[in-house]
Amino acid sequence: MPHAEGGVLATRPLRLVLLPGLDATGRQHAAFSAAMRRLGVGVTVIAYPVDRRLDYAALARFVQQALPTEGDYLLLGESFSGPLALSIAASPPPGLRGVILSTTFARSPWPAWRRLQSLLYWAPVRALPMPALSWLLLGRWSTLALRDALQDALASVDADVLRGRAIAALGVDVAVSADAVKLPALCLHAAQDRLLPGRCQRHLSALLPAQATRWMDGPHLMLQARPEAAAEAVAAFMQDVCGSA
Repeated sequence: MPHAEGGVLATRPLRLVLLPGLDATGRQHAAFSAAMRRLGVGVTVIAYPVDRRLDYAALARFVQQALPTEGDYLLLGESFSGPLALSIAASPPPGLRGVILSTTFARSPWPAWRRLQSLLYWAPVRALPMPALSWLLLGRWSTLALRDALQDALASVDADVLRGRAIAALGVDVAVSADAVKLPALCLHAAQDRLLPGRCQRHLSALLPAQATRWMDGPHLMLQARPEAAAEAVAAFMQDVCGSA
């Protein structure tokens, strides 16, 4: 079992399996993964198909087939993937020790928009200009490198796939699954999140009986914009989970 030496997880590193946000390519997580490695945690990013439109149920099956079959690990669901992480943690597979939820939700953040779901089938998903995306997702932490990484990640996914994921997020509700999660859980909320309403984040924390909540300065893309700070929070939680076993 790992133990702490100077704030770093020592001996055999515990694994973190990361389910990425809307683009779900994993292309934007190099800095966060490197920061986790420096803290003694290995990171595996499960990328989703870029050319196949899958709803949450199909993605859950896809993820479950890709999860480790040996050893212990924690699962991190970022943004769009939070409902997936919650669904899996509600009936945890062998080896899953805890769940981390980063800037995400259990229920559609914009329930009033559900009636507009049919319109999204025709929406030009690439029409939003990068300055608007940067303001919404990165805020004052925006840099050229982060904007380029975001643009490249979104461009690598078929427009119909992105559209399908946005539609799925508008209709999702896994509150029942969240209530069934008995594993240790950490909710990472971004204090300057311009995409998710604060009520949405508070609702998520209230649903989880065995959770810790951490509010951090940062934008919606917390793992990308503040990789070191996010890694420290995640590694500390993993250390607590491991030490309490």
